[in-house]
Amino acid sequence: MAGDYQTAGDEIAAMRKAIDAEAKKFGRTVILKVILETGLLTTPENIAAASFIAMENGADFIKTSTGKVDVNATPAAAFVMCNCIKAYYKKTGNKVGFKAAGGISTAKDAVSYYSIVATVLGKEWLGNDLFRLGVSRLANSLISAIEQQTVKFF
Repeated sequence: MAGDYQTAGDEIAAMRKAIDAEAKKFGRTVILKVILETGLLTTPENIAAASFIAMENGADFIKTSTGKVDVNATPAAAFVMCNCIKAYYKKTGNKVGFKAAGGISTAKDAVSYYSIVATVLGKEWLGNDLFRLGVSRLANSLISAIEQQTVKFF
């Protein structure tokens, strides 16, 4: 928020380097998801800047939110992020995944994010290797509907 993009990028790059080094010891690879907390970024320009900083410094996924702030995932933020992913892919050939999380509590919400990804990024992004939803609220809602009683499993 202060505009210190270099420090933010350096921190992400350092995390990428550290997790890769540790994973290599075990013969593994690790997916780095960077949470942007888009509800606090407030403008499309800030969301885009954060998206590019994360991707350019090693993020495998960019995620809308922790779900722990007042404004979480929004279709507008998802649209901006997916367009950034598309631009980054066209520039680099590297596919970065998208995860919408926070406040997704209905099937309609889930379909909204699915539709944004399908429209902006295309069907090749719709598998769980590149598209994910944080859906603990949705899961509780669906289970409650099936059980016909309030369930708070997640």
